[in-house]
Amino acid sequence: MDVGLTMSNSAPGEESSFELAKKVIQKFVQRQVFSETKIELALVLFGTDSTDNPLSQDGQYQNIRVHRHLRIPDCELLIEIENQVQPESKEGDCILLPNSFHCIQYTSNGTFPRGKKYDCLNIALLTDLNTQTNEESLEVIINNLTQSGITMQFFLPFPVEEDKEGQGDSERRDPGHPGTGKGLSREQKKNMELVKEMMLSLDVEDGLDEIHTFRLLCMFKRVERRPVAWPCQLTIGSSLSIRIVGYKAVTDEKPKKMWITVDAQSHQKDDVKRETVYCLDDDNETEVQKDDIIQGFRYGSDIVPFSKVDQEQMKYKHDGKCFAVLGFTKQSAVIHRHQFMGSQILKIFAARDDEHAGVALSALIRALNELQMVAIVRYAYNRTSNPQVGAAFPCIKQDSECLMYVQLPFMEDLRHFTFPSLENKKFTPSDAQLSAVDSLIDSMMLVEEDENGEQRDLFKPHRIPNPAFQRHFQCLHHRAVSPGTPLPPIEPWLKAALDRPEVITERCQDPLDVLKRKFPLTEVEKKKKLKTSVGSVDPARDFRALIKQKILPFGEVCQQLTHRIEQLLSNKNTQYYMKSITCIQAFREQSVKLANAEHYNSYLQSLKGSIPNRGLEVFWELLVQGMICLFT
Repeated sequence: MDVGLTMSNSAPGEESSFELAKKVIQKFVQRQVFSETKIELALVLFGTDSTDNPLSQDGQYQNIRVHRHLRIPDCELLIEIENQVQPESKEGDCILLPNSFHCIQYTSNGTFPRGKKYDCLNIALLTDLNTQTNEESLEVIINNLTQSGITMQFFLPFPVEEDKEGQGDSERRDPGHPGTGKGLSREQKKNMELVKEMMLSLDVEDGLDEIHTFRLLCMFKRVERRPVAWPCQLTIGSSLSIRIVGYKAVTDEKPKKMWITVDAQSHQKDDVKRETVYCLDDDNETEVQKDDIIQGFRYGSDIVPFSKVDQEQMKYKHDGKCFAVLGFTKQSAVIHRHQFMGSQILKIFAARDDEHAGVALSALIRALNELQMVAIVRYAYNRTSNPQVGAAFPCIKQDSECLMYVQLPFMEDLRHFTFPSLENKKFTPSDAQLSAVDSLIDSMMLVEEDENGEQRDLFKPHRIPNPAFQRHFQCLHHRAVSPGTPLPPIEPWLKAALDRPEVITERCQDPLDVLKRKFPLTEVEKKKKLKTSVGSVDPARDFRALIKQKILPFGEVCQQLTHRIEQLLSNKNTQYYMKSITCIQAFREQSVKLANAEHYNSYLQSLKGSIPNRGLEVFWELLVQGMICLFT
């Protein structure tokens, strides 16, 4: 990253190139940290006031500082970029820079580990190109990069466009890209030509496509997962077996638990320890040992014990992993998309090194495809997992063929709901109203025709990363670099990605206006439903409501409340005790308000006398602590 003098320049009302470049680097590091890849990053700053690199000898490679050597990025790097990367006042040769590192040797303390496996080596260079350069070294740089197999990317504060005939600098400025100002300087124009020459000379297809603007990165990278092979045997009956391998094609992605853990103030994960304590549900919360407890399920007011022996006997035992075909059926007969279950879809291929398996599985797939049938399969991932019943669909493409497995529901998983008819005898819509609704639906269709008359989607959810992950990672990054401050609002690009396309908003405005006229609304006051009795959910509130309505005599309402209190006390549980105390408090409150203490005093005296026989001593202590007194 260029942190030199000119990077801090900006036009009025625009962010400087330095700030934009810093945001790009932050976003790029965020993407690598939260996508949980094994990519290693090094950060090198040029145009710095100080020099700190192994090649700075005899006055060479000055004003270049290695901020971090190659390693997997982490939240610590995000904090360093936020707090330590600041604009400085020198210049560095942005064209000579790639050669100065020979890239990888420099950022890995002098020697690149020859035994380390890697897919590619890449330099991303962020600069405004507003520095003096030594163009004589360009050929040497290109040769070094080509021999090392290193690819290049440039990130600039202005767009790169090919000069069009009759179009000057003033016509090519893009006000939406900060950094263009009043046009490019002489150094920028000269360096841009050198950059184009370099990118076109490197052995990369469409090299100019790797020259980007600072506006490129706006979202976190998707969480990357390499599919893991699941070898098994596809069996049909007892005599036919085919070696297969399965891969997850679609699955429910969840962030790792490492992003859920909250570190202690020392920022050491090991300092956060979880301690589980088991206590009785009594006033003292008496602690008990884990070995002295068993699992139980509540059945009414009773708890039914369920021991580990019972659990083991209830477990389903099977022989281990399997992919057994139970039978075949027509696709259109019983298989409906809305009945698909599970959180994944498996692709089943023949084993790579088994020619006979490939022929056999191909015959099965093509037979299913021709007959429009599916295989009903019993699937178990391993010995400890519960088996599933699913459907294996044939999938034939130009360069591959496989079975697509998806889980199917059992009878208990199906829910049959009965809904009332949409026809309303009180109101029958007119033809004009039906037409208005049809027009609104048509205007809100998320497709449109292109110039060739073909339909294309306006809303592309498959291109939108998971919004929950994006927001979660945004908040994590903010917590890392700005602890103790309020979380930031959702990023504008993410909010815009979830909004209705503008063309739909414009298209449906007229149909909406018509709909409002065809369906006029009148305000109807909802009549309040009167209380008729003291219920069991919130008897204290019901008691107050009945007193306020003055429909029933006070004595009858008190009788209903005391009956409900007796029902609550029959369940000897602290939760029900507290609910009873709330009722008694409401009883006392209303008795004081109406100056009628007879019913309250009578019930409380009766209740106090029955405490020993009913074993309600704990309840009475809680009641006394609540300072409930008899009237005198």
